[in-house]
Amino acid sequence: TDGTNLYVTDTNNHRIRQIVISTGVVTTIAGQSDNGSTDATGTSASFYKPYGITTDGTNLYVADFGNHRIRKIVISTGVVTTLAGSSQGSSDGTGTSATFDEPYGITTDGTNLYVAESGEHKIRKIVIDNGTVTTLAGTGSQGNEDTAPGTSARFYRPQGITTDGTNLYVADYSNHRIRKIVIDNGTVTTLAGSSTGSTDNVTGTSASFKNPRGITTDGTNLY
Repeated sequence: TDGTNLYVTDTNNHRIRQIVISTGVVTTIAGQSDNGSTDATGTSASFYKPYGITTDGTNLYVADFGNHRIRKIVISTGVVTTLAGSSQGSSDGTGTSATFDEPYGITTDGTNLYVAESGEHKIRKIVIDNGTVTTLAGTGSQGNEDTAPGTSARFYRPQGITTDGTNLYVADYSNHRIRKIVIDNGTVTTLAGSSTGSTDNVTGTSASFKNPRGITTDGTNLY
C-alpha cells in the first residue's frame, strides 16, 4: 500500500490490480489473462504468476515468479519494464544480465530492493538506480545455518520478506522459522521458530510455525 491504494498481485490471473481504499474500486494496472513476459504499458504488458509486490510510492516492483524476473511498473502511467533477471538461474550481475530462480517475496528500503529467491534459497539485493544484483545471504543449497557473513548462511524456500530499514525479516517457509538479516553486514540469525512445524506460542526458537509465508512489520512488531 501507499496509504491511498492497495496493490495486489493477482497471481493466477497474471495481473497487477489496484484497489482504492476509500471506495473499494478495483482496476487492473498491468497484465492480462495470458501469461508472458512482455514489457509494455498497462494491459499490453504480461506477467507469469507474479507473487511479491512492494512500492517506493512512485513505482511498483513485482517478483515475477514464473518469469524469474523483477519487474518495475510506473504507477502514474502503467509502463512495465524488466529491472533485473532474464532466464532461470541465480547469477549476480546488472539488470537482465542477472538471473533469478523463482523470486517470491520482495521489499524495499527506498534505495534497494531485497528479494526472497525461493528456488535457490537465497536473499538477493538489487540497487534500484542501476539494477545491480548481488547475493546478500544464502549459499544456494537448502538448510538452516545461521552465520556471518550471510553468504555462508542457508535457507529453505524463503518466501515472505520485510524490512525496518536496518534489518530484513524473512519467512523461511520450509524451515518453519523467521530469520533476521542485518543489512549492513549480512549476519543471519533465527529470530523465532524451530523445525518442528507446529504452532506453539512462546518465545524465540521455543516457538514453532508451520510453513510461514507472508510477513510485515510496523517497526516494532512483526506479523
